[in-house]
Amino acid sequence: MATKNPQEPFGRVTVAEAKEMLNAGKAVMVDVREPHEYVEVHATGVRLVPVNTVINEVAQIREFAGGKEVLFICRSGQRSALAAEYATAAGLTELPFYNVEGGTLAWVEAGFPTGD
Repeated sequence: MATKNPQEPFGRVTVAEAKEMLNAGKAVMVDVREPHEYVEVHATGVRLVPVNTVINEVAQIREFAGGKEVLFICRSGQRSALAAEYATAAGLTELPFYNVEGGTLAWVEAGFPTGD
């Protein structure tokens, strides 16, 4: 079950919860790792927006989300939490954000789909 800390502008979900949200069409996922990490392995259907570009790519994230919830994923869950903070700071406050706990490492370990 998604958890929310009142001190954070985002919720936290497991990779299983993230996959359920994606399968239900409720969410989109944004990978915030660097391009060289992304090409090694990434969850199917994610959009690459490196964490250091999130503030400048708010319009792209908003368009990609299309009103759905936004799942931020990185390697292990640290940069994706930062990306959610950046998106909020940049004014993207109308969409719910979630940090995918365990990141791509947990996604792959769970055997969930990778690649485009």
